[in-house]
Amino acid sequence: MSLSTALPLARRRRPLFWGMAAFVLAGGGFWLWASGLFGLGLQYLNMRQTAADWQEKGIWLPYYTAQIEAQPVAGVESNLSGLTWAPESDTLFAVINRPPGIAELSTEGALLRLIPLIGAVDPEGISHVEGTVFVISDEARQSLNWVEIGPETREVDLAGSPELVLNYGTFHNMGFEGVSWDSARDELFIAQEMLPIRVLRVGGLTDAIAGKGFSISVTEWAPGDRFGHFTTDLSSLSAHDATGNLLLLSDMTGALAEYAPDGSPVSVMPLWSGWHGLRDDVPQAEGLAVDARGDIYIVSEPNLFYRFSRDPSPSWAD
Repeated sequence: MSLSTALPLARRRRPLFWGMAAFVLAGGGFWLWASGLFGLGLQYLNMRQTAADWQEKGIWLPYYTAQIEAQPVAGVESNLSGLTWAPESDTLFAVINRPPGIAELSTEGALLRLIPLIGAVDPEGISHVEGTVFVISDEARQSLNWVEIGPETREVDLAGSPELVLNYGTFHNMGFEGVSWDSARDELFIAQEMLPIRVLRVGGLTDAIAGKGFSISVTEWAPGDRFGHFTTDLSSLSAHDATGNLLLLSDMTGALAEYAPDGSPVSVMPLWSGWHGLRDDVPQAEGLAVDARGDIYIVSEPNLFYRFSRDPSPSWAD
């Protein structure tokens, strides 16, 4: 090939090369955005600005380290999902979606009892309300049921229990993934998994259940920054009474994020190998709870248990 022929050919190849490079860069940028990693990185950088305001009065996730990691819950084979802490018993309650059931766990991750859940189709979330009262979310039915779980309870039947159905999800398998009762505001927070990702806040439930009138309000809580929900999905959430902050858990992004009541981002915790004392990634984080001592608990399908502790101990802890 002569030099005069090669030069035009090289010039023709140059736009093709830059076009392919732009395509690769655009694809990589879209992947970073869609995976939530871009937003997670921005949130991580933002922590430097919020540290002075929140590291003492907030949950402040950078202070947490895994104390129990990927411990299988003996007696539960699979489908462990949803988690809440009950102060009266100082134990944890999780839901199992197939077959529907409730598992009571110690704070060390030991199974204390299994309770069949009659009438549920796909329970994904559970939250302690007060005393022996809990609320359970069913993703397939897009329903919320108030139930009693006492020390002697051997079976929970949803028939006849107070129920609220909210058809806000486009797809039944991408609906209510987590619930958390906010006792300070007397409201219920609900995490919708995706399409769309959102957090709903339901008020007026206490009076409605007590028969004092039906004045239920449903509003959307949203992060207060310009990026909105940075994660790919929401798998659970926990309203934290002691600080007023909200924790959001994402399975697909593999992260836990803390927000102030007004939606301002506070702190984040990647659930990845090498971070926060983890030897391996948390594979499928599905349930989240925080106790009065400040310990954070996560359950991961199929049956894995995690506990993260804070150092130094928070001033707001019991």
